[in-house]
Amino acid sequence: MTLRREGTDGDDRARQEPAREGTVEERERAEQEREAVYAGPGRRRGASRTRRRAVTVGVVAVVVAVAGAALLVRPWPRDTKDAATERPSHSTAPVQRTSLASGLRLDGELGHAPADDITAQGQGTFTRLPKTGEQVRPGRTLYEIDARPVVLFRGSRPFWRVLKKGMSDGPDVKDLERNLTDLGYANAAGLTVDEEFTDATAAAVERWQKALGVRTTGTVELGQVAVLPYGDVRVEEVVAKPGATAGAGGTVLKVTTTDVYATVKPTEDELPQLPPGGKVTVQLDAGGSVQGKITSITRDTEQGGEGDPGGSDGETEPTVSIRLSDQKKAAAALRGGRVGAAVTVPEKKADDVLVVPVTALLAMTGGGYGVEVVRPGPAEPVLVPVQVGLIVANQAEVEGRLKEGDKVVVPA
Repeated sequence: MTLRREGTDGDDRARQEPAREGTVEERERAEQEREAVYAGPGRRRGASRTRRRAVTVGVVAVVVAVAGAALLVRPWPRDTKDAATERPSHSTAPVQRTSLASGLRLDGELGHAPADDITAQGQGTFTRLPKTGEQVRPGRTLYEIDARPVVLFRGSRPFWRVLKKGMSDGPDVKDLERNLTDLGYANAAGLTVDEEFTDATAAAVERWQKALGVRTTGTVELGQVAVLPYGDVRVEEVVAKPGATAGAGGTVLKVTTTDVYATVKPTEDELPQLPPGGKVTVQLDAGGSVQGKITSITRDTEQGGEGDPGGSDGETEPTVSIRLSDQKKAAAALRGGRVGAAVTVPEKKADDVLVVPVTALLAMTGGGYGVEVVRPGPAEPVLVPVQVGLIVANQAEVEGRLKEGDKVVVPA
């Protein structure tokens, strides 16, 4: 302890007092002593590490107090190399006061939603397959194996077991009973739609099987029904071949909903203006405009090729799907080959607001966002919770304990 005080006092005196006059040898000796004070045998460096750890604990305490012990999700990794001896550098951007205005017009085209695969669950030979573009309603035959129909049902999940009397209760039984009731093979007076397979369920299955022209057993075998979460489907692609052997898990068909969608491919900067659930206006090349609702944002994954030394997967630009409110008008345009469409996002404005780069935002578990603010001096950045408003061209409107000119941490 005495050596540290002496070293510090000597440091202060060396910085504050001018060099005393003396012989050349005396001045050289004094200079060497000052250099020894600055370099020291590791004492000042160790003291610096002690202070840094104390500051880090203080930052954690601030995060716990502000975010309720929430963890921060950082969109970029931090380099922890030599963290014990070197204070990490920060790339920063200033908090700016400006005005933001959204509003977007993108060219797109009409089509159908991304296709879902219909996979085979049983063994046999494909004896009938639909045509591309054919539409199938629930209760109708999708394809045949060994001259037995595979029927489309609507439900929350595929059937994974034989459905029959004596089986345990389950949601698949409820989906079966709901479809049989919707198709008219049972009614609320004779069959309660629940998870129990009863005599009334078996009787409804027999009526349905008789209408199909198959053996009436009251039992639904695995592979007799294809279940999808929506109603009518449109055959996008026929993968199986007539006469081929059906293998369990093999793709038979690719189907979509019959609804018409508009799709656009925004840039990454434009994507925040197209959130799921957002409302847009779609101008049809065939004439007229319709309202649309954004339903999904997807990315097609590409496998790394020879040019990718790591062979890792890559992602293409995002595709935004928009369901159109006037399906009749949209379907007519699609049938007529007029597939072009222009999507307009309503304009929004935010005047005289504080903005930061979108990449400066930290999502906190439990909800909300924050930014790390670099204060003057050697202290670590301080987490400041913010409310996020309009986002335009990689700039996010924020409101919180910030002021114009503050420096926020962004990915290096």
